[in-house]
Amino acid sequence: MAANLPASRPHVGSVHPMPSDFALKTMNAVHRVIRGVSFGRLGWTGLNMPVLELTTTGRKSGQPRTVLLTSPVQEGNTYVVVASRGGDDTHPAWFLNLRDNPAVEVTTRDEGHRAMRARIADADERARLWPLGVKDHQNYAGYQSKTTREIPLVLLEPID
Repeated sequence: MAANLPASRPHVGSVHPMPSDFALKTMNAVHRVIRGVSFGRLGWTGLNMPVLELTTTGRKSGQPRTVLLTSPVQEGNTYVVVASRGGDDTHPAWFLNLRDNPAVEVTTRDEGHRAMRARIADADERARLWPLGVKDHQNYAGYQSKTTREIPLVLLEPID
């Protein structure tokens, strides 16, 4: 039967569509509900990585925007997050927000809530940190293979 298919027809299921904004927001909302109903006991790890809550200032609205992210690498009090958006060709909104306004708030299980500064890793930092992030978390390497954009790494650093 497969011989009757036109040669140009892609195999069904071979294309993995990027999650919609609605799907991403829904996943974040479900994650928050789990944290809330467990009184903060659950939801602080994901895929064997710490989860943090990042609050940026909306670049268009000026309103606080909060998202839950995993951090595959931590160095001292600095958290590294990956602006992958699942390998989409566009940057996530939270990345665009902190690019325009690097003053952010970060909440973690161990350190609670604190003001931090976001900084996009330069080429040398990315070259050093990317292998550390994908060593135990291959999903990020898979995301990079889905897109032509270089997925940025963001360093969230404490304000002293």
